[in-house]
This record gives sequence, C-alpha cells and structure tokens, in this order.
Amino acid sequence: MKNRPLILASASPRRKRLLEEMGFTFEVVAPEVTEVHYLDDLHGSVMENAAMKCEWCRARHPDATILAADTGIEFEGLTIMKPRSREEAASFLRMFSGKTHKVMTGVALAVPDGDTRLHVETSLVHFRELTEEIIDAYIEQVIPLDRAGAYDIDECGEMIVDHHEGSYTNIVGLPCEVVHEWLEAPAAYLRLT
Repeated sequence: MKNRPLILASASPRRKRLLEEMGFTFEVVAPEVTEVHYLDDLHGSVMENAAMKCEWCRARHPDATILAADTGIEFEGLTIMKPRSREEAASFLRMFSGKTHKVMTGVALAVPDGDTRLHVETSLVHFRELTEEIIDAYIEQVIPLDRAGAYDIDECGEMIVDHHEGSYTNIVGLPCEVVHEWLEAPAAYLRLT
C-alpha cells in the first residue's frame, strides 16, 4: 500500500485530519458527485455515496488507491444529513435532545486492478437534555452547516453529547479502525478480483 499514491476522495477537513493523524501520506481530491439521500435507508445512502465518490476518483486516478467516505445520521427511522440553514440545525439539535441516534459512515476503498471494498460502521450517540440557550450557544460556536446532524462531537461536543457507543472516529466522519486495517493490509488481501 505504501508504494502506491493514496487519494482521499473527500472535501471534509475532519476526514483529512483523521487520516493525517494515522500517519498516512495522501492527496485530497473532492469528488464531483450528486449524493443520494434515501429518507428511510441511511445504510444504503452512505454506502452508495461512498462508492460513487470512490469510483469518480478511480476513473480519474486509476493507478492510485482511493479512499472515500460518507456520514449520516438515523433518528427514529429517518435519515438526517447536513442542515440547510441555522434554523434547520437548531431543529435537528432539538430533536436529538435527551435521545439516542445512530451515526453511520460508509467507507469505500479501491486499489488499482482490484475491486472496491465497502463497509458501513455504526455508532450510537446519546444526547444530553438541551435548552434553547445551549442550542443557540452551540450553533454560534460551531456553525454546524457542513456536519451531518448539525453537530461535531469533536468540537464542543461536551455541550450536547452525554456519551457514545462504538467508534468515536466514526462519529467524527471516518472509522479509523477499519481504514487503518485496510490500508495496512498486504496488497494481496486488497486485490479482491
């Protein structure tokens, strides 16, 4: 893996930071795809979006290893993605107040001359009871418009999150445990064809 160029197919600064913290050298390419959002199928949405991002980059960089991801939230059976406004962000946080939701990240990895590996990681996030003052303060500090569910557990998360179950980095946007295992695997293991 280390001899091939690695491309992170994502514009997310959080994913970039997580991959840097794992010690990998890579290039960032923001894929130009129209994401899907199935209201009642988050698993399908994040998997399909990650695969589309990966394939978009693979078509343009066939000799590179491509890593792509997409994160979303499932709350009471509905898919919650990024808010379109501060008002919608506040409504998301009100919905989550005192409740638990799922965070799913679809991850895709393509190697040259091999198949694309897909994985969906799921974590649970338990929110504190939130007052309007806390919601307003959080939105003011974080400006959560580019974050699934209108929050970032890594940025002032203690204001709104009581605790989580599962991969913390998955909630941030990239399940590092899976990614590290894949990128450190022998090349033969990754060549699935």
